[in-house]
Amino acid sequence: MATTAPASRPTLAITTGEPAGIGPEISLRAAWALRNEVRAVLIGDAAFLAMIADQIDPAISLVSLTVRALRNNGLPDFPVDRITVIDCPLDAHVVAGRLNPKNGRAVLRTLDVAIEGAQAGWFDAIVTAPLQKSTINDAGIAFTGHTEYLAEKTHTPQVVMMLAGGTAPHLRVALATTHLALKDVPAAITFDALSRTLAIIHADLQRKFGLQRPRILVTGLNPHAGESGYLGREEIDVIEPAIEAAHAKGMQVSGPYPADTLFQPKYLQDADCVLAMYHDQGLPVLKFASFGHGVNITLGLPLIRTSVDHGTALDLAAQGIGLADCGSMIAAMQTAARMAACSNASGAQQK
Repeated sequence: MATTAPASRPTLAITTGEPAGIGPEISLRAAWALRNEVRAVLIGDAAFLAMIADQIDPAISLVSLTVRALRNNGLPDFPVDRITVIDCPLDAHVVAGRLNPKNGRAVLRTLDVAIEGAQAGWFDAIVTAPLQKSTINDAGIAFTGHTEYLAEKTHTPQVVMMLAGGTAPHLRVALATTHLALKDVPAAITFDALSRTLAIIHADLQRKFGLQRPRILVTGLNPHAGESGYLGREEIDVIEPAIEAAHAKGMQVSGPYPADTLFQPKYLQDADCVLAMYHDQGLPVLKFASFGHGVNITLGLPLIRTSVDHGTALDLAAQGIGLADCGSMIAAMQTAARMAACSNASGAQQK
């Protein structure tokens, strides 16, 4: 006999990503594994997902809704042994491992539905499976990534990329700059940009992670954090003043620290987040500690968004069902659920 979902389960919109990659499989596996913890609503082609689900485990039961039905009637309360799918039909047949630009617009539609649902209150958070940027661009749509698209659609002027993972201690690494050529990084690190980044991290660690006084450690840009100016003045001219300004606003921010020695338990045990200056300064450490089980989090949005720490894995998808590891998707869903609980509690306290 089917049991009804407990009301306390957070509702997560899961965009299933590039259909030729591992996104549909890991989304289904994670949603089924966590069905008693979260109410996962998959957004993708219902018929295609049903075919994948049957290959994974015939016991997986899906029930589909159209976007129109969702808009007209809201989200029905299905039993926990049914995974809800919001049907966003694909435009072309899928061959595992082979990209097809004809499906680029359909993939983007899943994001649009997730954003609409989060803004309408249907979903407590969004979790995104990996997509292929080139497929969307080849479909004739300018697209630079999930993060930028979410920022544009929610009219958010600045967002911050943060990855979380690892154990003892749990590691969170945010980035002052993301996908920039190394030669362009110094010019992008300004007092104003760094101050806004610190404010976003501080606010979201409070509101979405429940940390009343978050502790943020900041790396330097140059080797040895500039070595008193001998290896560069960015620390003296930009980073230190931004840290001092954050102190003046009551934030617990310290640094700049040399990145080559900061990532040790004796320092991290007293930190809630490390702010690194550029992509390959902070992320190799985190991915070494947690790759395949890490979580990508977008801070600064008016909604909660998490994602996996890996790509579409087209080569793996081409080999068939059953090889993909859904560990990062499970972690992303669990993180989104915890963030939603903290955010809801914070919102209730403010009322």
